[in-house]
Amino acid sequence: MVTWIVVVVGLLISGALAWGWFEAGWLRKRVLEVDLDGVPAELDGIRIAHLSDFHLGVPSRGRRAVDKAVAWVVERRPDLVLVTGDLLSRTAGLLDLEQLLRELRPCFVVLGNHDFADSRDPFSQRVDPAVFAALEGVTLLRDETVEVELHGRRVQIVGVEPRTYAKRRAEPHLLVDRDAPFRILLCHFPGIAKRIPTNAFHLILAGHYHAGQIVVPFPGGVLNLAHPRIRDVQGLYRYGTSVLHVSPGLGTTFVPFRLFARPEVTELVVRSARDARAGTDGGPDDAHDTAPDRHPPSPSRLSSLHDE
Repeated sequence: MVTWIVVVVGLLISGALAWGWFEAGWLRKRVLEVDLDGVPAELDGIRIAHLSDFHLGVPSRGRRAVDKAVAWVVERRPDLVLVTGDLLSRTAGLLDLEQLLRELRPCFVVLGNHDFADSRDPFSQRVDPAVFAALEGVTLLRDETVEVELHGRRVQIVGVEPRTYAKRRAEPHLLVDRDAPFRILLCHFPGIAKRIPTNAFHLILAGHYHAGQIVVPFPGGVLNLAHPRIRDVQGLYRYGTSVLHVSPGLGTTFVPFRLFARPEVTELVVRSARDARAGTDGGPDDAHDTAPDRHPPSPSRLSSLHDE
């Protein structure tokens, strides 16, 4: 009897590991419509690609997810490509990263804690931010702001330096141009939404949590093993007039597995609130994957349009 129990447990563990290895490369391509208060009608319908947490340089099927995500973004040709950090786990992935960013350009990038080897991973290696200066069309933002023009309207993009955030000295709202019709904040850490005025930016993009990476579902909810007390681990959340999008990311850390936390590349379709189509919820078709239903803590989460 004991022998059979050991065999069954062994098979269950082996199956979970095999599935986790597979899921780490099972990319979800998602399109979300986002209602944004105050964004002018001229910018209604612009498309923003959001990618995060490549974690290149380590053996993982996350690399497959990164490659497929970049290819999808290149194919869809969005209006903006925005990347929110943790691009490298080891410097062995640097050449691959440079090539992927060249494919995504023009793109705007912030770094994450792993890019500076600020991690519980003892083998994490720091990337020199100077490498981005040599990549034409790739704009690294380190507590800086840039402006682009879309459809005749100015769009301000502000990026947070992860080390400034870690020291609790990040003040991106002080860089805000109130005359900019559309203001976007890039920060690796979702917690930035709780540290700034809720009307400073229309859209905040972050990553960091990998949708939990290892998640155990149970009746009525899920258990996020890596961050059990954190709720804003993926999807859309509203903070006042700002909307936060937390990317599930593409790579893995510590272990090369994902469990009920698929890697994702997201295309955000901006809807000016005054022109938003009320009640739009297209629902997934037969070829699409259904998004997991997550309930927010306090700010209300916005619903997805469909998966691709």
